[in-house]
Amino acid sequence: MTVAARIEALLDHLGIGRAHFAARAGADWQGFAALFPGRIASLTVLCPSAIDREALRALAGRVLIVTGDQGSGARRVRAVLPDLPQARSAVLPNYAGLTWADLAAERGEAILATMTEFLASRDTPAQAMQRAEGEGEIAEISYRIAGTGPPLVLLPLELSPGQWEPLLPALATRWTTITLGGAHLGSVVSLEERGRSGYMAVVRGLLDRLAIAPGHTVVEIGCGCGVILRELARRTDGANKLIGIDRNPYLMREARALAAREGLGERIELRPGSAEALPLPDGFADAVLSCTVAEEGDATRMLAELVRVARPGGRVGVIVRAVDRGAWVNLSLDPALKTKVELPGAIGGGASPVGCADASLYPRLRGLGLEQLDCFPQLVAVRAGSPRLDRYQQQILAALDSGETEAWRRAVAAADDTFFVAQPYHCAVGQKPALKV
Repeated sequence: MTVAARIEALLDHLGIGRAHFAARAGADWQGFAALFPGRIASLTVLCPSAIDREALRALAGRVLIVTGDQGSGARRVRAVLPDLPQARSAVLPNYAGLTWADLAAERGEAILATMTEFLASRDTPAQAMQRAEGEGEIAEISYRIAGTGPPLVLLPLELSPGQWEPLLPALATRWTTITLGGAHLGSVVSLEERGRSGYMAVVRGLLDRLAIAPGHTVVEIGCGCGVILRELARRTDGANKLIGIDRNPYLMREARALAAREGLGERIELRPGSAEALPLPDGFADAVLSCTVAEEGDATRMLAELVRVARPGGRVGVIVRAVDRGAWVNLSLDPALKTKVELPGAIGGGASPVGCADASLYPRLRGLGLEQLDCFPQLVAVRAGSPRLDRYQQQILAALDSGETEAWRRAVAAADDTFFVAQPYHCAVGQKPALKV
């Protein structure tokens, strides 16, 4: 089933003909908006990394776009707003709203005020719901219902740790909130898709270099929805203690559900915790790894913590996105346009001001004392059919003028199945010095 069909099935099950929607990632709502625009009373989009003009035009004045005023994602969104004159917009000052930002916790008051004013102004409100509070799952989409009033469907907020939780009590006083989750929505679907892509070949190379032996304790920091932990559980077949740590309760819930669905729940232990202050003693693990996490916080503290919890003689492995390198776009384009779309930072996620998403990873790890350091930058091809490629294209198109957009679309059509975007990563594995006798 498509995401649109799953959402349709959910609304039908709940007896909802028309609802307000609030979301972040376009992959969650674009298909539904294209097929069932009449079932969307309004759409609020919070801090997206890019906006598809065509996907929103059909909804016209039923759209509210909330964005920050800092960072590449906000710049892309603000560049598109003039092309959507009927949409309402609001800017959160001094804010980037990065993919992993805790939006509702950090800017909840402003978001709530803007959403409340917008929803109250809608000319055609959705019908009120009488359904009791509860939770369930339909078409592999989980839902939780709270509050009374017109239905408000809350799609996931990407990697936001608190998701909608800080705003739910206030929203539920005026609307019946229906909070959605599951492996087919939000960042989980992207992370799971990445786990089936060429990215996992890079991860497996990292795991091979970690030289995990039976009986070793292995810790993944920032385990997210558990893609790599499940790979480890299948690899080790119960011979190792596997621990995943993440500060994101939303992703941890999804990780538990996905591990249980694959029959791997008993092999994996999940613990809450911050990568900047790990809830583990010194020398705890034989192997410690972290994949695309050091971008999202204080990398100096994170990397030091990875080394601290590794035992003497143990190994540490890290993968980060390489925002210092441009992506390889496999299209036949005019040289100037090709240079523009392959510039560093043109696509993909950003990085925290104190994060690490560049080749500084290698001297950082050397400076922490790791020996036998193996540095192996990699390219991962993202192909047609991937939600990530759709997102990359949105990010690219937001920066192009009409002529460049037409040239891009012609090149994509001509390339057919040879079209891909190869995303760069920096990867390294090193050994913590053994104790001297």
